[in-house]
Amino acid sequence: MVSSGRRRALFLLLIATTMGQVIRATRYDRAANERNAVPSLNLLGRALRWHRLDDGVMGGQSETVHSSAEGTEELHFAGHINTQGGGFCSIRSPIEEGLPSDTAAIRVIFVGDGKTYKVLFSDGNKNAFGPSRRSPSWQKDLPTKAGVEETATLTLDSLTPSLQGGPVNTDAKLDPTQVKEIGFMLSLKLSNGESNPVETFGTGIFPFSLKVRSIEAIKADEMN
Repeated sequence: MVSSGRRRALFLLLIATTMGQVIRATRYDRAANERNAVPSLNLLGRALRWHRLDDGVMGGQSETVHSSAEGTEELHFAGHINTQGGGFCSIRSPIEEGLPSDTAAIRVIFVGDGKTYKVLFSDGNKNAFGPSRRSPSWQKDLPTKAGVEETATLTLDSLTPSLQGGPVNTDAKLDPTQVKEIGFMLSLKLSNGESNPVETFGTGIFPFSLKVRSIEAIKADEMN
């Protein structure tokens, strides 16, 4: 039986942990992240500008440190995940005019670290993050092999709609012209809502690294 003193100590620890998360969430400056966006890569002839969005928005302690390799425009998505009170890091870039209506897929060339990431697409509604979001983001897992350059062609009809961190049943179809944001994420959850295994995610506090070398929109007649 747990003593009353032990119960009180556990209760105070819970309160302190919760308050710490609340304080971190209120201090998380998403606007500053967007102002400090890193330019890297091009899509449809337009430069992409990447800002970070980590679990600090909900009080977590994970942190992205992303950069663009000088002379190559290679996007380096890196940082540390802290699974205590959180568990995701992401970078995102606006696609100001959306994708062409005849876009069938996105092709990505990348070098990973053996972890499974996710590629994200959304309407870019900044006021609809988390529980307030009503339109889904669309996601696809991106498995990687450590140190190996790979190419993935992500067909839009294979993407999973997601709300509040998990898959959702919806009759909505992804309209390429309404895709106003693209992103990459490392998360404790896969696109299907299941846990990302320790072998392809990590445990506790750990580093990660994904280098994205190109992003290309593909039409249906260019698939073969």
